[in-house]
Amino acid sequence: MDISDVRKGTKLMIDNVPYNVEEAEFMKPGKGSAIYRFKLRNLVDGSSTNRTYHSGEKFTPASVSTGEAQFLYRDGSHFVFMSTENYEQSTLDESLLGDKSHFLKEGTIVTITMLEDRPLDVTLPNFVELKVLKSDVTTKADTVTSQMKSATLETGYQMDVPTFVREGDVIKIDTRTGTYVERIAAKK
Repeated sequence: MDISDVRKGTKLMIDNVPYNVEEAEFMKPGKGSAIYRFKLRNLVDGSSTNRTYHSGEKFTPASVSTGEAQFLYRDGSHFVFMSTENYEQSTLDESLLGDKSHFLKEGTIVTITMLEDRPLDVTLPNFVELKVLKSDVTTKADTVTSQMKSATLETGYQMDVPTFVREGDVIKIDTRTGTYVERIAAKK
């Protein structure tokens, strides 16, 4: 693969390690060859690095595949997923999932990225619905203005929610930003 074909989201093998191109910047100086600057994320350990390359360089695309999987359970710092196609189970460490682990509850369907038979990453649905287990108490005066309060969700994640959200409510969360979207069901 020629460097000019590399775009954001491209998966590459560099020094036998799979990387995802997070950002790609092209620069053409007045003299010499074009320069490509990439922000790369290591798909094995999750670390990020910035690298610069010159035009004409070649890369080997990483042979990754994606498929649908269901989150089954958490075992310590490991998250277990099952393929919905062949029912094979895969385990991902919490350090590779990062903030995504806050929005995973049993039964959630995700897209899992695999390098051969090794799981690398999961893509969550854009929105998830989670139950509020605990929330701060607010007074009547607090509801006059749009304020936020802290709440603990069923996954253990703590986030800010509007003051009208109560314990037992189910709320919709944007997994891309980690923010509250709306209340789905109020406690009866």
